[in-house]
Amino acid sequence: MPPRSRVTIRDVAAQAGVSVATVSKVLNNRYGVSPDTFARVTAVIKDLGYEASLVAQSLRNRRTNVIGILVADIEPFSTELLKGAADAIRGTGFELVVYSAGGRTGDPTGWELRYLTRLSGTLVDGAVLVTPAVDLEGIPGTPVVAVDPHTGRAALPTVDSDNLHGGRLATEHLLALGHRRIAMLTGRADLKSAQQRETGYRGALASAGVAVDEDLVRRGDYDAGVAAASARELLAGPDRPTAIFAANDTTAIAAIEAARELGLRVPEDLSVVGFDNIPESALCTPPITTVQQPIREMGHQALELLVRLINGEEPADTHITLGTELVVRQSTRPPTP
Repeated sequence: MPPRSRVTIRDVAAQAGVSVATVSKVLNNRYGVSPDTFARVTAVIKDLGYEASLVAQSLRNRRTNVIGILVADIEPFSTELLKGAADAIRGTGFELVVYSAGGRTGDPTGWELRYLTRLSGTLVDGAVLVTPAVDLEGIPGTPVVAVDPHTGRAALPTVDSDNLHGGRLATEHLLALGHRRIAMLTGRADLKSAQQRETGYRGALASAGVAVDEDLVRRGDYDAGVAAASARELLAGPDRPTAIFAANDTTAIAAIEAARELGLRVPEDLSVVGFDNIPESALCTPPITTVQQPIREMGHQALELLVRLINGEEPADTHITLGTELVVRQSTRPPTP
């Protein structure tokens, strides 16, 4: 069956027995159309399923009433953030379009600018950039909000969470249970939030009088494969750690799987703490103790902030940092004597 061709404004005009100009007036709620004609054209639009082109609308009205969210890939963090943005957009009069590079960003420090340039002006009125790698100023006239930017607070409006405090919370929890050989699977070295989580880990150990063993600090990169390899190296040695703080839940899950492959039980032989509190952390076996950053709320706040900027408002605070808290589950316990 051949694909159905796109309904045009000319199709609507022909079906309703009016001019294209009259249909345009109906679409834009302009004067000069009788109530009967307005009702007839509206019925034809509904019957044919006609949708005006976003590009044509933007050229005509200089607004699309569409907000874009740009992500490098659809993964657990961005998925939760999108849910928050979708909640926030209800009732605003805007629609939401998600643009994912599918992990194929090529130049990791320039993909955002390329895609923002492609979408701005005719497709979206503003954009939320998730974890942008550079301090973008955006396209002139296009409001942009950055979530979890690589460089921390930037010239752009930003939304992030208190990663430093979260790193301390995770490590202090393990210390309070009696652990002293606490390893860390770090996040991406280029990401400010990952650096802050590691700083929190180091600060908590220092406050407890525990020297940091650099052999216990290994790359995780927020990548399950990298984290699993690092966890196996940590756990296969003769003086393995009794606990691991993973910089996000994805790498915490990888660490648990690596421990299981080596015949170690969590939490009996190894305690594991993650970060993010994505849904998978509660569904893991065992459910993971983790630091919750309010990812959905971050998406919600970013969307609300962007709408205010698009509408020409001047928010009192354009750099929003949300709190983090510890969620204790079954992946942690005191070390076995």
